[in-house]
Amino acid sequence: MQVFELVIFAVLAAVVLYQLYAVLGRRIGRQPEDQPAAALAPVDDDPALPSPEADGPEDLSGLPALRARDPSFDVGHFLSGARQAYEMIVIAFAAGDHATLNNLLGPAVAASFEAAITAREAEGRTEKVEFLNPPRSDLESITVKDEVASVVVRFLAEFRSRTKGPEGEGIDDRRTAELWTFERNLKSRDPNWMLVNVDAAEA
Repeated sequence: MQVFELVIFAVLAAVVLYQLYAVLGRRIGRQPEDQPAAALAPVDDDPALPSPEADGPEDLSGLPALRARDPSFDVGHFLSGARQAYEMIVIAFAAGDHATLNNLLGPAVAASFEAAITAREAEGRTEKVEFLNPPRSDLESITVKDEVASVVVRFLAEFRSRTKGPEGEGIDDRRTAELWTFERNLKSRDPNWMLVNVDAAEA
């Protein structure tokens, strides 16, 4: 009798184990191996990473080309610095602050600004600028050529200009839209960018 009961229990145990295996071993829903290869590939939203098809930095352009030569370049950090430089340059130009401008301007822009400041001083005019709102800065384009990176930033700004001259004092509220081009030699240890060109832009 005991042997018969043991046989029954053994059969029941085998049935239970089989059912457990059937349930736990069954795949529920679509598994990773069932997904198409494209769906398993990680999504890369960072345009700074080079294309896998590129053979080297010389095959890249725009932001990927700049990041290939300067991996530390960060768009948000750059635009923040460019915005600060924009305010400093506009204020320094109005005040005729040659020392500040010389550290931020390339030769061509420096010569143009110097000529305008000299002409204003010859007319006996002074100017002071204050920003009504923080200027807006947007990345327009990036190019890299012969290890020189050029970044064009669109600035939209509102500021108040207070002028004094032979005819008296005046206050003028202005809205400007400009494209500023900053350059830096990527082989240089100097991390600073210089303003090398200023163009009018559509608001």
